[in-house]
Amino acid sequence: MYNVQVNNQVRFDIEVNSAQISVNTQVVDLDVFKLNQSSSHVLYQNQSFNTEIVDVDPVLKTCKIKVNGSIYEVQVKDQYDQLLKQLGLDSLAANKITEIKAPMPGLVLNAMVQPGDVVKKGDSLLVLEAMKMENILKSAAEGTVKKVLVNKGDKVEKNQILIQFE
Repeated sequence: MYNVQVNNQVRFDIEVNSAQISVNTQVVDLDVFKLNQSSSHVLYQNQSFNTEIVDVDPVLKTCKIKVNGSIYEVQVKDQYDQLLKQLGLDSLAANKITEIKAPMPGLVLNAMVQPGDVVKKGDSLLVLEAMKMENILKSAAEGTVKKVLVNKGDKVEKNQILIQFE
């Protein structure tokens, strides 16, 4: 059994076996024609749907799927994810970051966060110039900034700690 969430709103329980697919305990009759590795044409209740897998994140078990031109973010939880949640161990699997280190030597062009700022995964933290290229360092997870250890114009070495999180 899979628990599927679409756009952080709509939830479905999907069960797949060799003979059929059930969505929320109701059997679903789909006619699927695979066009290539990421695209399919689906017939469901006499309606036609063109689908394409746009992006997949196997670590977070999420993907972006385009259906007839609209993009949906889908998160899938399998039986093991559901068991970890029942046991209260699901929060242990979440990424906990404590610091951001310089991936290479360079020059700090801009610090986009300050102590106390709450950041989400993917938020821009700092701009680092290295080898005449600007590199935007982004947050790998959610957290609160504890300290920013560099200022605009500082030269940094590889693996130097730039930002600490609470």
